[in-house]
Amino acid sequence: MTTESDITPTPADRHHPLLKLALELGPLLIFFFANLRGQWLVERFPALSELGGPLFVATGLFMAATILSLVVSKIVLGHLPIMPFVSGIVVVIFGSLSIWLQNETFIKMKPTIVNALFGVALLGGLAFGRSLLGYVFNAAFQLDAEGWRKLTIRWGIFFLFLAVLNEVVWRNFSDDTWVAFKVWGTMPITIIFTLAQMPLVLKHSINLEMDGEK
Repeated sequence: MTTESDITPTPADRHHPLLKLALELGPLLIFFFANLRGQWLVERFPALSELGGPLFVATGLFMAATILSLVVSKIVLGHLPIMPFVSGIVVVIFGSLSIWLQNETFIKMKPTIVNALFGVALLGGLAFGRSLLGYVFNAAFQLDAEGWRKLTIRWGIFFLFLAVLNEVVWRNFSDDTWVAFKVWGTMPITIIFTLAQMPLVLKHSINLEMDGEK
């Protein structure tokens, strides 16, 4: 099994950009719709009632959609993007526990676990003198050592921020609010953060062609 960076542009990725986007967003949209129309789905597909309430129905469909998206990604794109792959493993484990124990806490804590895992891995790597972010982003751009260090620190802290933010939302707001935040809140925040890093990326970029001519 081959896993690759989310931003490593393989030929298949370049030929199927909309499919790649659909595979990453599709499971989240299904999760949002299933939670919103859980009772409607149960009325039309009575077997879903075995899963429990609307959030458990949404969790079951989310798990199925996540697995399907990874299978399609492997077949069509030829690789498994690393972040959706890791997230998918956590979805299956925590989603299964949520449904089996009829406890919503497990699926609600999934984003906390995933983001905390990425944040600790990035910052922990720096503690051992390694910028793990460089292994992910080096196919998209090249930075000097200081650039990788700063970018890794920022992404590590950002992932920890998302973990804390998820805890605040699911512990203090309704299920519907948490699901809406998970789908419509996290992604815009991540996009804004990513764009905010461009000045740093441009400042520390290395022109390999010019370096090679020297």
